[in-house]
Amino acid sequence: MAKTRKSIAKRFKFTKTGKILRRAVGLNHNLAKKSGNKKRKNRKWVLVSKPEAKKIKKLLKY
Repeated sequence: MAKTRKSIAKRFKFTKTGKILRRAVGLNHNLAKKSGNKKRKNRKWVLVSKPEAKKIKKLLKY
C-alpha cells in the first residue's frame, strides 16, 4: 500500500463535505506593490478546482 504524501497533506485542508481548500497565491514576496485589500483577501482559504481535487485525493488516499 502506498504512503500518504506528507508534503501535500500539509498544504491542503478538507471540509466536512469532502471539498479541498488551499491557501491563496501571491503572499510570499512583492507585497509592497499590492493593495491592502488584495493582501487581506488572500489570507483566506480558496476552494480547489474539481480536476485538481481529484488528483490531490488520489495522492492523499482520501
